[in-house]
Amino acid sequence: MPQKLRCRVTEILDHGERVYSLFLEPESPAPRFQPGQFLHLALDPYIPGDFWPDSRPFSIASSPTERQCLRITYAVKGQFTGRMEAELQPGGEVWVKMPYGEFIVNSGENVCLLAGGTGVTAFTAFLAGLPADNPYRVYLYYGARRSDLLIYRSLVEAASTSCPSLQPVFLVEESSSPGCLTSRLEAEIIWQTLPAPLSVTYYLSGPPGMLKVLSADLVAHGVPAAQVCMDAWE
Repeated sequence: MPQKLRCRVTEILDHGERVYSLFLEPESPAPRFQPGQFLHLALDPYIPGDFWPDSRPFSIASSPTERQCLRITYAVKGQFTGRMEAELQPGGEVWVKMPYGEFIVNSGENVCLLAGGTGVTAFTAFLAGLPADNPYRVYLYYGARRSDLLIYRSLVEAASTSCPSLQPVFLVEESSSPGCLTSRLEAEIIWQTLPAPLSVTYYLSGPPGMLKVLSADLVAHGVPAAQVCMDAWE
């Protein structure tokens, strides 16, 4: 069952381009959750027994083993995230309600993870927890507008070093960068670089427009709809 927790803001990282990572310390250890699940974050105080205040869902970027520290990453898009940017400061308080969601990557098959921008946070806990001897292939296509907005690139590279079955591809749209392909995250680039693209299950996380276009393109390339899973809680 989801639990409601008061959290203290311990750190805010400004990544530029109005993209932030928020670190939260819950008043008691967070409930157990699975990689890929999300939380609801409320800025206004919650009074137990009263109605839950206005909130927004965010993927939990931190590991399930780190129950004393929760991390989310967000881009300012709309009124709620605008309030977060303007109002949140280290030492302040927020409320979270968690865990939610069934966007759980199946670790028992070959998978291809498609992450656009901050959508990668749906996969970070899964990637960080991959065992060194993982027997299945994990392909990751992680795209952003510029290389400096590949916020979790170092985590991905560390995971691929410890787990050889993880094969990441980094993509940037605006300019070339060492170790990155200059391309949008689209089905055509996947078909050019992924071995046996019809033999994997796809997991998509990113902006709603990306999910709509990319999922349709995958199906148009012959991927069965049952092999396309989307993190579509927005």
